[in-house]
Amino acid sequence: MHNFLIIQTSFIGDVVLATAVAEKLHAFYPDASIDFLLRKGNESLLKGHPVINQVLIWDKQEGKKRNLLRMALRVRSMRYTHVINLHRFGSTGFITFLSGAKHKIGFDKSPFSFCYTRKVEHIIADPYTTPVHEIERNQTLIADLTDEQPALPKLYPGEDDYHRVRALQMTPYICIAPASVWFTKQFPTQKWIELIDHLPADHKVYLLGALSDEEMAKAIISNTRHRNVTSLCGSISFLQSAALMQGAAMNYVNDSAPLHFASAIDAPVTAVFCSTVPAFGFGPVRENGKVVEIAEHLYCRPCGLHGHKACPEGHFRCAIDIKKEQLLWWTLKTTSETA
Repeated sequence: MHNFLIIQTSFIGDVVLATAVAEKLHAFYPDASIDFLLRKGNESLLKGHPVINQVLIWDKQEGKKRNLLRMALRVRSMRYTHVINLHRFGSTGFITFLSGAKHKIGFDKSPFSFCYTRKVEHIIADPYTTPVHEIERNQTLIADLTDEQPALPKLYPGEDDYHRVRALQMTPYICIAPASVWFTKQFPTQKWIELIDHLPADHKVYLLGALSDEEMAKAIISNTRHRNVTSLCGSISFLQSAALMQGAAMNYVNDSAPLHFASAIDAPVTAVFCSTVPAFGFGPVRENGKVVEIAEHLYCRPCGLHGHKACPEGHFRCAIDIKKEQLLWWTLKTTSETA
């Protein structure tokens, strides 16, 4: 009997994409138990996930080292046959090392990769070569257990989540998640305002994000000419946001977690890539996803795998030079089809 543990203690979007591994394992081993270890704060993402048996929560904020040892001992007590570590850093490598699992699987960049029974090279593609998506990278860890074709990530909003947002879905609407942790991955506020000014007037616009994004949302609402914009920042959960996005005419996002929400629920999405590029492996994975980025080649782009607190070159052209028409592609397409 297989008893799997998947480890991904990085950020929200990484956890969403890691659900593809759970889906793939379940497809090949429907009777196996599949647990998931993540960082505290992300656990609500997997609420009600039908293929995940148990969610283990590691508190990385308070008593990090003490809690790390406790978690490692807990994992060891669970007697997993397979520990599949999607995280590349020492903390989860330590958990994997002490797990006692017969099969310890992970990427070669982990400092504990010496203990892995299966070690896979972690490859971030050069931006100008054939891209490798994160779900493809993760799939390489379990290719010998399944096959080489990755599953798609999936989230499962519950009936309570759909009920919470139902009243918001009575008329056509568009969702926008305008913020990002990193400045250079975030489409500027003024550019969002310019876009919203040109969105269909008969569509509501919902701004999604954390409570910390409320100031940005207020600035957008105060300065747009669109009269039907509402902030939901901090007022609905991850899965409720996903449930709302599922029914949207379009979802606008940065290179950030809401992009992966859309992929996980098969919702239409337009993803704005500023300083980063889709070739790193974090673009949309479904046919109803579109990437928008600056049309011309910039010598300075990409300026890093993640993002920066400010544009290293001081001009931020990778965001500023994106045209609103690129973002309005779906409205222009609809207009031409009905003309």
